[in-house]
Amino acid sequence: MKKKITINDIAKLAGVSKTTVSFYLNGMHEKMSEETGNRIASAIEATGYKPNMAARSLNRKNSSLVGIIIGDITNSFANQVLKGINEQLQKDGYQMIVGNSEYDPAKEEMYIESFNSIGVDGFIVQPTSGFENIYNRIGQGKPLVIFDSPIRDSRYNWVKTNSYFAVKDTVEKMAAAGYQQFVLVTADPDIIYTRRERYDGFLEAVNNAGKPYNIIIANHEISEDLIRKQLDPYLNSDLRTCIIVANNWLLNKVYMALEASFQLIPDKLGLIGFDSLEWTRIARPSITTIVQPAYEEGLAASRMLVELIRNGELTRGNETLDCYLSLEDSTNIRRLLK
Repeated sequence: MKKKITINDIAKLAGVSKTTVSFYLNGMHEKMSEETGNRIASAIEATGYKPNMAARSLNRKNSSLVGIIIGDITNSFANQVLKGINEQLQKDGYQMIVGNSEYDPAKEEMYIESFNSIGVDGFIVQPTSGFENIYNRIGQGKPLVIFDSPIRDSRYNWVKTNSYFAVKDTVEKMAAAGYQQFVLVTADPDIIYTRRERYDGFLEAVNNAGKPYNIIIANHEISEDLIRKQLDPYLNSDLRTCIIVANNWLLNKVYMALEASFQLIPDKLGLIGFDSLEWTRIARPSITTIVQPAYEEGLAASRMLVELIRNGELTRGNETLDCYLSLEDSTNIRRLLK
């Protein structure tokens, strides 16, 4: 049977103490010289040593595990956020365990309890509006970073994108480009704060511009036929209409519902999505999209949490990242900006 490599073996091979190896494994590289750290890294690589996470948890009273709770793991935004979180955590010597809450507070509570039972060191969460009450009750005081949807007046640290201003600025650009009425298609804005920001940004812009508008509230069960029926009055209107879809999972359905009206795009009908950049560019017509820096949001959330775990406070405060507008064929604004 192949001999199991231990921390003692790494220490002997690198010519250092067990304590120094432990410091290295726990990311405390400031306690050693660069040359010492390189020797330990070479010893780990040469032996294929894998730290025993359970043993490290018992010895250090932490696990180097981070609990991630995400609202909808199936969409592209979630995939990019998780990629950023995972890459940064690995650099800092942590691993992640992921739960998909489906924006259900009961599932959020279940994951908090489950992850606490295995001793995670902290949490990164895309929360529902009631999450903070749950966390205050059962979070055990562990470090927490909220991403995407900070809770209003929350005492917890967060990283988000400027959804409110992104939508407001986009509507203003479309009004300047000649679109005369606007429709927002959105999931329930009262479930998570980001949806409310997009909703409020839309209202602010259309009211400031004095443009007629409508808001369609949709859920995951809504059919393409029903969307088409709700949009028909605007497709048949004499006014040039811009439809903004505030959720990437809704954009697929709206796009298919409009298939029979593609000939109206972009001069009579404009269509704008949120995220889903990977398919909106290859669709025909391609779709102008408000894009969130999801990967960078994941990186930032991880950096913040690790600093909270290690130092108990942040050297920098909460972070708001800028969205950008990817101009495609579904609006006429690109040629106006040239």
